[in-house]
Amino acid sequence: MSGAEANGDVVPNDPTNVCSAAEFEKDEFTTKPKVPPIVFKDTFDILNEFQSLMRHIEPHLSDDDRSSLEELRVYVVENEGSWALGDNCLNFIGKVLREPDIPIDARVRLMNILSVAALKDDVILILHQDRRDHVLMSYAHNIDRLSVSEQESVSVFLCNLFENTTTSEWLLYISEWSGSNNSQLSNIRVTTKVAVTALLADQERLKEHGTALMYNLATKEKMSKTVGYSSQMPQGTLSKVFDDVATELAMAILQFLTSEQCEEHTFRALKALLRFTTIAHNEVPALIKMIGPDPETFRGISDRVNEIVDQLGSKVRNARGF
Repeated sequence: MSGAEANGDVVPNDPTNVCSAAEFEKDEFTTKPKVPPIVFKDTFDILNEFQSLMRHIEPHLSDDDRSSLEELRVYVVENEGSWALGDNCLNFIGKVLREPDIPIDARVRLMNILSVAALKDDVILILHQDRRDHVLMSYAHNIDRLSVSEQESVSVFLCNLFENTTTSEWLLYISEWSGSNNSQLSNIRVTTKVAVTALLADQERLKEHGTALMYNLATKEKMSKTVGYSSQMPQGTLSKVFDDVATELAMAILQFLTSEQCEEHTFRALKALLRFTTIAHNEVPALIKMIGPDPETFRGISDRVNEIVDQLGSKVRNARGF
């Protein structure tokens, strides 16, 4: 049993073969991906998270902040619609995440609450409201400067946003916006950074989230089913994860696989790597060939890993120039 299963989380019952085109197709009226993502349900005691958040931030709250916190409670705990959230909600979230006098544990508790909210299908309305200030993704972009507990809360938040098609699409937006020091960021770049940082961390919980993010990114729907994106993407790209992003993620996976990992994490990483060979179909096989590790290293771990090893071997042998 994987760590996610042990925690009561959802782990996809996915075949080891590369996902076919049919698997990536979705009915335009559904919000659930055809390939079940790895998300983390029942991980948090939501009432305890709210109580702890309140204890930490009570001295810092204005009347508007208290109203926003109550609205967030109604939305998440009472499972009301996003209509329950007022205009000040994102300002409140930004205050907790940005102000230096707010305790770290308060930010962790808030992100845990938002991780539960991320599983709701109407949370996309909140995300769209963040288009001006990019509060959530700006915070996530700083993952390498955050405490371990904050990194864990950020990475599980992004994992859970893959629960619904609309929110997973939001994670992959390519339009650029200005971050700190006038740096040019995009949601897809931030998502990539969080995935790589979590994957290569020393902590097992971060590895759990990192391998889940890699799996979720790799099994996104085909670009051809996403109206309005084709003209913005490089010619020949087969997924919303661009060729260069797929290559960056693959390099991180190869680094991750140089150390011994549990079967579940190895499976997720190899599954993602296999999918990335179909996106950057020259670059990724070349990386595997040049820097390793050799896929054959993982033969014998399990039957499902053996199947991926067979397919990766074929991809590497058939890559241009090899």
